[in-house]
Amino acid sequence: MQRFAFLVVLLFVCWAPAAGATPSVTVQASPASGQAPLAVTLSAAGDAVSYHWALGDGTTADGPVVQHRYARGRYTATVTGTGADGTTAQASVRITAFELRLSGPRAGTYGRRTIFKGRLLPATRNALVSLYANETPARTDKTDRKGRFRFRLRPRFPATFSARFESVVSNPVSTALRPGLDIALPRSAVIGHRLRLRAGLRPRRAGALRVRIWRSGRELPSRTFGGRAVVFLSTARAADYAVRIEVTPSGAFLARRTTVHTSVYLPYLSLGSRGPSVRILERRLAELCYTLRGADMYYAHDTYDAVLAFQKVHGLARTGRADPAFWRRLRRAHVPRPRYRRGHHLEIDKSRQVLFEVDGARVVRVVHVSTGATGNTPVGRWHVYSKVVGWSWVLWYPMYFLRGFAIHGYPSVPPYPASHGCVRTPMWIAPTLFASNSYGETVYVYY
Repeated sequence: MQRFAFLVVLLFVCWAPAAGATPSVTVQASPASGQAPLAVTLSAAGDAVSYHWALGDGTTADGPVVQHRYARGRYTATVTGTGADGTTAQASVRITAFELRLSGPRAGTYGRRTIFKGRLLPATRNALVSLYANETPARTDKTDRKGRFRFRLRPRFPATFSARFESVVSNPVSTALRPGLDIALPRSAVIGHRLRLRAGLRPRRAGALRVRIWRSGRELPSRTFGGRAVVFLSTARAADYAVRIEVTPSGAFLARRTTVHTSVYLPYLSLGSRGPSVRILERRLAELCYTLRGADMYYAHDTYDAVLAFQKVHGLARTGRADPAFWRRLRRAHVPRPRYRRGHHLEIDKSRQVLFEVDGARVVRVVHVSTGATGNTPVGRWHVYSKVVGWSWVLWYPMYFLRGFAIHGYPSVPPYPASHGCVRTPMWIAPTLFASNSYGETVYVYY
């Protein structure tokens, strides 16, 4: 009997929990990630008799099962389990509440590249984000280290776009769509040559085309077409054309309209010429920043000087006349580029015999000039140190930049170097240059 009692005591000692043993605690979150605000159920299990939660966002709760709503961010929820004897144990779980942002255009053009971009917050690198057009997957992209992503696509139908990452969905972006409109019209044509306008919609059934035409300011009868239009413009005389193509859409497409311009010109123009072709010439030269008094339909000396400047810049024969070769080059020309691209300054190109007035990185004025006949116009970087209003001996509105060397107006400005060393400009432009360039203005002279 005593032996039996001893065995019972021994078993009790072996199987009774040791005093002060730490309780076991496990934790899980459902769901552990998702779209903010994220409703999460936190569950703790183990042999603790009570549970206390630090939810990670500054709030607390008690109990083995807790429900909590998280705003956007990353959090660590920690539960502390307390045993019957007061000992404690902890367990933690990570929770991420995502926000997905998307931005894009309110309207796009059929077949033209459109860009949508957005961000996943909190930032997660290499997360795979998909772009949906309505409910159809369209593109995928991976986020960068800041959570940013970008999609490029060519829309073919109006849609509501959204970005998706796992169960997280962005704000919707509704993008309407304009039909594509292809227009072919030469910028100019010679009198007597065919001049044809072609226009087409993409997709062809996106609507109807209405073509309105103004010839030298006078509107001609309009015409209506389906998805394609071909119109021949008269070239019987010199004229300016403005052509407006208006789209009356069908279905879910948007309306749109586009205006294009062309002109009919005489192939040969020179000093003394008059009429619309001269105005066409002058307007185009002015677009390219070749200095003129205005577009007045009269081929005067200012037009002659501008034509000379253009011929110099483009390596054409320096005749001062507009011929077919000149017109062809004029059609595809661009504003000249300066050599120096900082601040406001003047550049004298001795090899081409032109002056560029530059503002920042852009030429704002091109002037025909003549430098020293012996090549003695000094090359380098100089500054205007003196200016004289009106006449200074035989120099008109001179701006001196080194000793006696100046930029000034002069009655004779041939298309080749002919001065004693100064930079000659036409008389009519000298006061304008004088007024737009102050003391200290930088002057670059180079070949």
